[in-house]
Amino acid sequence: MIYHIAARADWDAAQAAGQYTADSLATEGFIHCSTAAQVLGTAARFFAGRQDLLLLEIDPSRLAAELRYEEGEPGVRFPHLYGPLELSAVVAARAFAPDEGGRFSLPPGLS
Repeated sequence: MIYHIAARADWDAAQAAGQYTADSLATEGFIHCSTAAQVLGTAARFFAGRQDLLLLEIDPSRLAAELRYEEGEPGVRFPHLYGPLELSAVVAARAFAPDEGGRFSLPPGLS
């Protein structure tokens, strides 16, 4: 599985549109994703203090768009989705907010 952190409002809009397109798809040409091992670092770096988030769990075998693992920082390869995310590829959308101390933790069942 791979993961994408999304604002709840963006996911709700995707439900109505039939597919999910992050802003980065238009500006960078791909949707940023993470492995389970990368999610917490990504959340801390880019989503500190946000309470309106969902963690989308994505099954790569269900993707129609190309998925590439590319270097996002020196020596670290992140999954990048080069096209819209089909709703059928998302197997779970879990609430994803930091605790009172501002720290994110993986939802139960992910490690």
